Amino acid sequence: MITKVLLQMALVLVAGGLLVSASCAVVNEEDGNKAALPADATEAATTAAPQEAPTVAQPATGRQQPSPYAKWENGPPTNPNFFPIAVWLQSPRNAAKYKAIGINTYIGLHKGPTEEQLAELKKQGMYVICDQNEVGLKHKDDKMIIAWMHGDEPDNAHPIGTYWKSPEEIKAAWPEAPLQPLEKWGKWGPPVPPKKIIADYELLKQRDPSRPVWMNLGQGVAWDEWVGRGIRTNKPQDYVEYVKGADIISYDIYPVNQDRPQVKNQHWMVPYGVERLIQWTDNRKPIWNVVECTPYSGADRRPSPEVVRSQVWMSIIQGSRGIVYFVHVFNPEFIEAGLLADEEMAKAVGILNKQISDLAPVLNSPTLDRLATVRSSNDKTPINALVKRHDGSTYVFAAAMRDGATRGTFAIQGLVGNMQAEVLGEDRRIEVHNGRFIDEFDGYDIHLYKISPRQAGVRPAAAAPREQAE
Repeated sequence: MITKVLLQMALVLVAGGLLVSASCAVVNEEDGNKAALPADATEAATTAAPQEAPTVAQPATGRQQPSPYAKWENGPPTNPNFFPIAVWLQSPRNAAKYKAIGINTYIGLHKGPTEEQLAELKKQGMYVICDQNEVGLKHKDDKMIIAWMHGDEPDNAHPIGTYWKSPEEIKAAWPEAPLQPLEKWGKWGPPVPPKKIIADYELLKQRDPSRPVWMNLGQGVAWDEWVGRGIRTNKPQDYVEYVKGADIISYDIYPVNQDRPQVKNQHWMVPYGVERLIQWTDNRKPIWNVVECTPYSGADRRPSPEVVRSQVWMSIIQGSRGIVYFVHVFNPEFIEAGLLADEEMAKAVGILNKQISDLAPVLNSPTLDRLATVRSSNDKTPINALVKRHDGSTYVFAAAMRDGATRGTFAIQGLVGNMQAEVLGEDRRIEVHNGRFIDEFDGYDIHLYKISPRQAGVRPAAAAPREQAE
């Protein structure tokens, strides 16, 4: 999880300040393209308007997006109230404490699963993703196991001697690799080849087709220059093959704990990796991602609660279907449950997890493409947004994608009349007229809007949602 160009996604279009999300067209105030807001958008959003009856032209209410896990009898819950919120490689003895702060899934069990580990997790009502060992296979009928997993970060360089045993083995796995004595490789050889991951995947599915296979990849997903991939550094084309070897794809990158200037505090890279995985899988597989919440590499590298919240919501806005927390501390001393040892962070993560869980029915509803535009006043800070409709309300989840203040001007199609946007978790409301409103953002700021008609009895009409490809 922390081992030390093909696609150019919209997230890196920094020069023009332009970012186009999967669900919301985004324009810069200086841009004159056809996606820009009408010339009177700012005035309409800020001045008093006639008290006309609000109506909603699009889209249908209460409709849930088909669960991406429905194809597996023993996969993750398909209940729309469930959103996966996990911790990585933690002892089951802390399961009750993690459950108390909103964690619902364990991923990885040290030297397990064992009968004792599974019994404790079952006692606490915790789901688990684990290795498919002999004990695990004895529990094929146990619904608590929701997926099997590969070894962590197969895309990173693997050690000579313990993984790679001979020059011939390396050459067979990677034909372009030099045929040289192992000592010339030093400590590290190439990554695990995608064809090995795919072969292992087929074996896991053969033994138990009732569950998906989960795989976590390393920071090369978001950072092509990551030297931890060895001879496959700057080879993003590998990932098109890696993602064929699992059903749920995850990845990790930790901008606060990273010391390389290309990544240090570049929090936008977290959702960038999510977006790349969505593209590499043709939006046919659920994407999860791992977020840092501890100073695992030193006390001076602690992410703030605000940064953790930003990384999590930027990921969800970009399309992540599951959040995994990396919670260890290694320096200056080892603390396995580092999150639980940090009272402030544990409280903040608990509040964040409750907000996500409360919004799970919304997050599991269809994403509404091309329903909204958002204009950023700062060409260096794009604003990305995710638009949903649930139980008669329109939800706009928005993120400033760089470390710079900006003003967002939003226009949502189909909202006619006077409404209010409740800014969830902020104890404030914004007036919305004909689907238009304005709000201020600090760097990497997150605002979650719930827009409801002021009058009851408004029935939205239908619009086509974006759903995950079959």
